[in-house]
Amino acid sequence: MTDFGAELRRRRLAAQLSLDSFRVRVNYSKGYLSKIENGKVVPPREMAQLCDDALAAGGELVALVDDQPSAGPHGLPAPPRHFVGRDRELGTLSSLLLSTGDLRVGVVHGLAGAGKTALVLTAAALAEYDFPDGALFFDLRGHTPGATPLTPGAVAHSALTLLGVPAERIPPTEDGRTNLLRARTRGHRVLLVFDNVADAAQVRPLVPAEDTCRVLITSRARLSGLDDAWQLSTGMLEPDDAVALFRAVAGDRGPDQDSAGEIVRLCGLLPLAVRIAAARFADGGWSAARFRDRLVDERTRLAALDDGERAVAAAFAVSYAGLPADQRRLFGLLARHPGPVLTAESVEAMAAQPPGESDRLLARLHEANLLTLGEHGHGMHDLVRLFAVRHALPEVPAAVRDAAVERLVEHAVAQVAAADRLVEPGRFRPVEGTDEHAPPTKAAAVAWLRALWPTLVRVVDLAGDHGVHRGCWQLAYLLRGFFFRDKLYDPWVATHERGLAAARALGDHSATGMLLNNLGMAHVNAGAVNAALHCHDAAHAAFTAAGDQRGATDALSSLAWARLYGGEPAAALRDLTTVLAEYEHTGRERNAVITHRGIALALTALGRFEEAAKSAQHAFELAERALDDALADDVIMAVTCLAWVHYNAGEIELAAGRYAESANLADLASNTGEWARALTGQGNCAARSGNLAAARAYWGAAAGLGVVLHPAIWGESRARAALG
Repeated sequence: MTDFGAELRRRRLAAQLSLDSFRVRVNYSKGYLSKIENGKVVPPREMAQLCDDALAAGGELVALVDDQPSAGPHGLPAPPRHFVGRDRELGTLSSLLLSTGDLRVGVVHGLAGAGKTALVLTAAALAEYDFPDGALFFDLRGHTPGATPLTPGAVAHSALTLLGVPAERIPPTEDGRTNLLRARTRGHRVLLVFDNVADAAQVRPLVPAEDTCRVLITSRARLSGLDDAWQLSTGMLEPDDAVALFRAVAGDRGPDQDSAGEIVRLCGLLPLAVRIAAARFADGGWSAARFRDRLVDERTRLAALDDGERAVAAAFAVSYAGLPADQRRLFGLLARHPGPVLTAESVEAMAAQPPGESDRLLARLHEANLLTLGEHGHGMHDLVRLFAVRHALPEVPAAVRDAAVERLVEHAVAQVAAADRLVEPGRFRPVEGTDEHAPPTKAAAVAWLRALWPTLVRVVDLAGDHGVHRGCWQLAYLLRGFFFRDKLYDPWVATHERGLAAARALGDHSATGMLLNNLGMAHVNAGAVNAALHCHDAAHAAFTAAGDQRGATDALSSLAWARLYGGEPAAALRDLTTVLAEYEHTGRERNAVITHRGIALALTALGRFEEAAKSAQHAFELAERALDDALADDVIMAVTCLAWVHYNAGEIELAAGRYAESANLADLASNTGEWARALTGQGNCAARSGNLAAARAYWGAAAGLGVVLHPAIWGESRARAALG
């Protein structure tokens, strides 16, 4: 083929085009063009036509190809017209296809509708003519409804026929055909694309032994049985890419950018769902608002993602139908789990399975790409969850479903109680977690709560929805310490409102008082002082009705704090002095620590700084002695309280030192709320000392922690605002 290659090179150089520039014009790789010019590759006629057109050769280049032996068969389907994003995945596949190493097989796996075939066809088209001896595509029908999957023997027969082997020379047995296929590809460069593969056994005999050949496979399963294969997981589209795909398919009928963004988000960024939604818009008759409403409503979302030819639910149904009975049962139970994180322990509790069995079944569902795997557990795509609720959950008996919910809630209560015991060891809890559920350290407990709290909030709702009232209010109550620590006021309020309704449904006055008291703390920390006062008054009444003196004392204490924040330091000091006597009498040391801090703040507000410093110092010493933990939150808050007293007394150097100590302790303890307070205080001290550059640095660091310190509650935030 030297005539064509030499002539191509001559004309390209005459046109003053580099290989890079020419590659862009003809949309083929630089490496492939170099091989053509050096006479190592026979290009197909269509590729020669592109070169002819690009160089205005008037058919002379094509004529040179027509006189040469034909190249191998190239039967790849055209890639989808609208293909966006996936740059990283395309780059990875290109590296596999064009590499000179012995890595021959790539498996692209993912959830049904994730765009695996589109990705592979696009990658294969970009590298197709680097395989001059053939580029072939086979749909193995592994997940095609109503179709029988192709056997390796049937695929080998088709491949041999396309590669020019006469029918009479093709062996009748599967082993004979696959052996001949390996022999036929030896010494050649052939690309084989096996789409829609059910399992590793369906393709293992078809892989060429020649390291110049390449195989691309798509499957809903991971095909871990192909030991030498390189695996690429296909996830969801990036939001911008999903919008671009939607607008490309919908064309002029598509909605505006913002509406398209909301629609693709409701489609879960799943390419199949996005394409179906866009196709329905392209057909006309839909407004963005109407279609969005269909997607928002979980009862109609899957139906909306059906355009008559394709359906998201139908795609998932094939994967579900292929599961063994034990995996189908667990998949149905997982529809009852609220997510977004499904830990192996919680699934084990739901399914009442022995240790290790849930791990095995979860791994199988992960292999089938019905679950994803993250750092803290498994996850389930929203559309998969809807499918499971609609189609898999009804196959689980109602009694089994209800028992699973109760076990999940009970397990969550035990886990959070164990974690909370490490985070706040001196705090009262209505239930204590066991060592079986406890994280190894306080830091691990905080990290676990930070990762799992969105799931735990959903478990509170699940418990309330299914009448598991005791577990509902207990779980809400137990989450309060973490929500206070990380200043997460919205979920704090939301969970406690659900828990309060559950406690009232049980007629439990003490539980009602505890939830109301915690709810008041949430409101006061969010700056809603009047709402807090109402909650604490109601809590005091509930405890009184229950004959719960301990609870009534706590409610009076919380009421005093709300009055302090509401600008009534004298009334707050009176009530705090009263409850302190009760705490000391009953030996409740942690509550005494908190109360001494409150008294210090009230005295500071009244200008009685010397007395305030004594109370703050006493809170610090008592916290150290009672908790025996230098990084305990009450120790850190006592140091911050001392800093605040010094700051208001005009002792700026002392205040700065205490704030620095508090910031260091809070950082070590991963207490972002107190860290933000201390950094803000350090900035205030720097500003008062005339060092505005340092002040801005401290304030910027505090803002970077993302913690909201409401000025009505946190003195440091008020002082920061006063400094301008």
